[in-house]
Formats: sequence, structure tokens, C-alpha cells
Amino acid sequence: MSRLAPFSLRLTPEERSQLEVQAGAMPLSSYIKSVVFAAEAPKYRKRRKPPVAEQQLLAEVLARLGQTQQANNLNQIAKHLNQGTLIVDPELEEDLKCTVAEVAWMRATLMEALGVKS
Repeated sequence: MSRLAPFSLRLTPEERSQLEVQAGAMPLSSYIKSVVFAAEAPKYRKRRKPPVAEQQLLAEVLARLGQTQQANNLNQIAKHLNQGTLIVDPELEEDLKCTVAEVAWMRATLMEALGVKS
């Protein structure tokens, strides 16, 4: 059986907002079907909210990203490297080691939060 063409419904911003509040975590199309077809509507699973532990890990990564100048520092290093004016001194070498460690931590933390085993 081929799928039917989608049905379009125009709403005012206020109507859309009200519909989203009523639907909660349920996708809008599923919510609309459940209201329109009531008893005959198929039962849909609600969207899974990530566990609190995952949210905490992601928040920690984002907070750490916001506290550092690493992206800007790496951009400056790349600029000087491309211009041929990069001077690698012990301070820069130490900064690079710290940045690599920080990026490795962020990667591992994001993988853990997403449930991906490394």
C-alpha cells in the first residue's frame, strides 16, 4: 500500500503554540490524530526524554566549552601556522597538550552521554 500525500493545516502562531502545549512530548501529528480519531487512533509512544545523568554530562561539556578560549586559541594557532609565523615555545607546547587533553575529555564525555562505547 502506498503512502497517501501529507495533509497540511494552517494555524496561527497562537494556535500552534496552544497545540504544542497540549501535545506535550508527543509529536504534533500523533497528537492531532489521537484527538481527531479518538478511539480508532493508533497508540504512539511518547518521545523518550534523555535520562538525567545524560543531561548532566551534556550540560557539563557545554559549560566547559563556554568557559574556555580553546576554540579561539586553536584558530589563532592555525592562522599563524598557515602564515608561517608560528613560534613553538614551551608555553605553546603546554597549551596544546592541555587543549588536546580537554578535547579528548569532551569526546569521551559526549560518547558516554550518547551511550556510545568507545
